[in-house]
Amino acid sequence: MDKNYSLVIATKNKHKLREIGEILGNLPLQIRAMDEVGLCNYDLEIVEDGLTFEDNSMKKAVEVMKVSGYIAIADDSGLEVEALGNQPGVFSARFSGENATDKKNNEKLLHMLADVPMEKRNARFVSVISVAFPDGRRFHVRGECKGIIGFEERGEFGFGYDPLFIVPKYNKTFGELSSEIKNKISHRAKALEILKDELSKYL
Repeated sequence: MDKNYSLVIATKNKHKLREIGEILGNLPLQIRAMDEVGLCNYDLEIVEDGLTFEDNSMKKAVEVMKVSGYIAIADDSGLEVEALGNQPGVFSARFSGENATDKKNNEKLLHMLADVPMEKRNARFVSVISVAFPDGRRFHVRGECKGIIGFEERGEFGFGYDPLFIVPKYNKTFGELSSEIKNKISHRAKALEILKDELSKYL
């Protein structure tokens, strides 16, 4: 297949790679990871210094497209908690500092919400996926999933804030839901469904 009809997923996060690959698997495109096109050994450090998810995702998509020569998609996603003024937002991955881990981020979030009652723990996961074509075309899509932040981690699935994010419809966290269900209701799933429709207009 000609590389103009291949698409590179601009992430080294194995969880995101699998989730995106599963949802886009039926597209008439060759879905490729960064290591498949030699980018994991390439000196490519993209500083996510944008103020919005849109800024960061487009920057990543454009940089990977320029280096690889392929159509590139990049996701920037995070958690917004109403009681914290929509923090951590674009800083979700590094919420607890320079050496942030999922565990440290979750601990900080629980600490900051320690005195906040359940009815005020509303939150939403946001995913913005940007697409950059070698011919200069660009666009992005946005998906959101609303939920509530629990008082403790629950579940062994997912990553990031998933064990804390309760989906009211199921009364389970993302960490407790199967990938089949999560891939239908998550912020990234919603963004990817919109992405499928938009891509069909551009190809």
